[in-house]
Amino acid sequence: MTAARTRHGPPGGPPAATSAAAAAPGAAAPVGTGHAACHHGEILQGVFLDERGRRRAGLVTLPLAGLGTRARFARRPGTDEVTVVPADRTKALRAATYALAECATRRQEPLDGGELTLDGDIPVGLGMGSSSSDVIAAVRAVADAYGVRLAPEAIARLAVRAERASDPLMLDGRPLLFAQREGRVLEELGAALPPALVVGCALGGGRPVDTLALPAPADDACDDADVRAYERLRALLRRAIAAADPVLLGHVATESARLRQRVLPHAEFAVLTEIAGRVGAVGVQVAHSGNVAGLLFDPAAPDPRGRVRDCARALRAAGIPATYTFHTRPSPGTPPVPGARAAPRSPGAPTALGTPSPTSEEPPHGRAHRGSDRPPRPDTCRRRTHLPAL
Repeated sequence: MTAARTRHGPPGGPPAATSAAAAAPGAAAPVGTGHAACHHGEILQGVFLDERGRRRAGLVTLPLAGLGTRARFARRPGTDEVTVVPADRTKALRAATYALAECATRRQEPLDGGELTLDGDIPVGLGMGSSSSDVIAAVRAVADAYGVRLAPEAIARLAVRAERASDPLMLDGRPLLFAQREGRVLEELGAALPPALVVGCALGGGRPVDTLALPAPADDACDDADVRAYERLRALLRRAIAAADPVLLGHVATESARLRQRVLPHAEFAVLTEIAGRVGAVGVQVAHSGNVAGLLFDPAAPDPRGRVRDCARALRAAGIPATYTFHTRPSPGTPPVPGARAAPRSPGAPTALGTPSPTSEEPPHGRAHRGSDRPPRPDTCRRRTHLPAL
């Protein structure tokens, strides 16, 4: 497996000098680890007004526990070269170099090189935040190697700098309206998403989407009617979260996905909404930059298991592969849905989607992030994505 590499150093000068203690022969190189989760696309995405009335692109993601990226960073004192394996993780490589400069400055230590190794099990190109997960895990691993505690705001800033726009995965699943191009929270919408059962599926045959090829219109190009529509959905989502109302959550997700069809149209969208109405789903949710989608069900409605089975059969009949079935707010001991395969859980995964963790900062030592992740191949972005089916 090849590695991509880069060099860093002070602008216009040679690489930073390394202390004699750090470069002592036989000394163990500091190693750090980090982990970041993924999401299942967006509940809401569009253009919103910030606290000063300015138009800002923003999104609210649907967290998915279990899948993620694990990063390991080994410092190499006395060198200025930074490498990454697999070699195609260039965004994570860029993020690691930015994090190195940040952490070295905070610790007032020399700027080292090192090797970043990534492995994980997030399908690439489906709109599940695989690149953001790589970037955030890389930043956390570098910080861990330096013994630095980076706040979510600092991680968000580095992530946006590395990939131009970032998903809010550094904030650990809380329902937030997040300005992805700026790396800041526009609004904290509440403590947790309403309870809902999600039957995931892959549109477009599971083919990856090149997000860089998608149009990225300026915020001021969105007309007043669109902004009013997104602000209305924002208010409805705020109400859905306050009332723990899955029906209203499904309405917001469906209307947001419908508006996004103008940017990334899905041939199966009409079929998906028709199936949702037929099997009693409260709405549909579609990744706004990929092909992953989901049908949302109210877990308190009669016979949710039967509805999920009917949904799986209807998706299969329509030629849409079903993938993960999961809860937005699973409780300990929740029985699995018959015939469904839940997303595999890693030991570091949160116990409840959308529930804030005690702290959203990365612990100073990332060794707790352990898991049996499948390493992605360097050619993942060129291969058809395969997700576990129901």
